[in-house]
Amino acid sequence: MPTDQLSSTFSALADPTRRAMLARLSTGEASVQELAKPFDMSLPAITKHLKVLERSGLIARSRNAQWRPCHLKAAPLKEASAWMEEYRKFWEESFDRLDDYLKEIQQKDKKHDRKK
Repeated sequence: MPTDQLSSTFSALADPTRRAMLARLSTGEASVQELAKPFDMSLPAITKHLKVLERSGLIARSRNAQWRPCHLKAAPLKEASAWMEEYRKFWEESFDRLDDYLKEIQQKDKKHDRKK
């Protein structure tokens, strides 16, 4: 079943192991062995995580003789960031309106207290 890029990106990012792998790849290429080193899991489990990242378009693997380095592909992250940015703006504006409303209520309370 095909999914859109944004769903695929968020699905891949849902796992902390994959996020840690992406963080490592943000510093440069790494082999599967290098990516597996910090995790207490089997190589097949690491490979499954890498396949998810690869299918989502977040990483690519190249071939250099026996070495198959992985590298980060940031374009899907940019799309996810842009999508979240719209919601950040929405919530900031909502909180600003709430802040204004609370200030208005506090001013009314102060005026009411002075009249007593």
